[in-house]
Amino acid sequence: MKAEISVVKCADYDPGCVLEAVRRGIDLIGGISAFVPAKSRVLVKPNLLMAKEPASGVDTHPEVVRAVIKILKESGCAVYVGDGPSVWGKQAEDPGEVYERSGIKKVCEDEGAEPVYFENKVWRRGFPLAAWIDKCDCIVNVPKFKTHEMMTLTGAIKNLFGFVWKTHKTELHKKYYDKHDFARMLVDIYEEVRPSLTVVDGIVAMEGDGPATGGKLRNLGLLLAGKDCVAIDSIMALIMGIEPKDISSTRQAAARGLGTADIRSISIMGESLKDVIDRPFILPSSSLRTKLPSLVVRLLSRFVKYYPYADNDKCVRCGYCIQACPNKIISIKNNRLAFDYSGCIACFCCQEACPHAAIKIKRSLAARMIGL
Repeated sequence: MKAEISVVKCADYDPGCVLEAVRRGIDLIGGISAFVPAKSRVLVKPNLLMAKEPASGVDTHPEVVRAVIKILKESGCAVYVGDGPSVWGKQAEDPGEVYERSGIKKVCEDEGAEPVYFENKVWRRGFPLAAWIDKCDCIVNVPKFKTHEMMTLTGAIKNLFGFVWKTHKTELHKKYYDKHDFARMLVDIYEEVRPSLTVVDGIVAMEGDGPATGGKLRNLGLLLAGKDCVAIDSIMALIMGIEPKDISSTRQAAARGLGTADIRSISIMGESLKDVIDRPFILPSSSLRTKLPSLVVRLLSRFVKYYPYADNDKCVRCGYCIQACPNKIISIKNNRLAFDYSGCIACFCCQEACPHAAIKIKRSLAARMIGL
């Protein structure tokens, strides 16, 4: 059977329009009962990266979460909403401010859903994951449509990294610093979690140096829905203007038989791709590496490198990047950020953590000379 993915237009975050579009997207692929049994305990898992207001485009918009909650409540489900924000410091340990500023707390209060915090963990495949994966009957995954400096795309599969317990995310970045190894780890988590349904917030998407404040917002006007996260990420890649298997997590998940990345095996319901594909997305600064065979990347890895650096006109020395860095190679010297590049693993956690878009990416001389 083909994987069914719906693509539905939604111009803005007006609550009525979002609810209508989310409902239509789910109905096109069989209705909520095809994925979530009535009266289930359901965890809704948005992307809550950092404590930013909805207009920032960094987190899943609360109106998309509201629509998902409403539809689940109509089926008599008990709804819980939670995520494990980012990888650093206070936000990872105490996500209350993230829930507040992102608008998720207010939506939960309005709709009678319970915001939950990932206080306890269970071990799966050697990974510490939030115990809520065992406390609920179903998981509804609600990612944000964004680019990602390390993985190129963050969508259905990457959003599940939020289940990693608290600051263990930092340890996994340190251990799996090669992007293909990191993708393998993400696919391991996907194989364990397997959401019942995914609804992607692509009404306002992010391109460029995402997934946080370094990215550029783009009015895409789309919502996607489906069960197969590999197929969803494949359609997202095509909308971005890249081949699905250029995304390492998509390629590896498809190779394991966890979903389909072949457009011929995906039924697209609602809008046709030709009507929603516009100009290609601006990709992250380091993303050209995805178009090279891994063997070539390994051969050139001594020379082709990408590094974070600080835009000192924007940097306020808040220290978030220092906390986020897995290898602790960032410090403040003479009131400016200093990087010890000999220990940098190019995970770009510093850029992801920066609330002021002050971390940029530079290329090595060799990368510039060969056009990478």
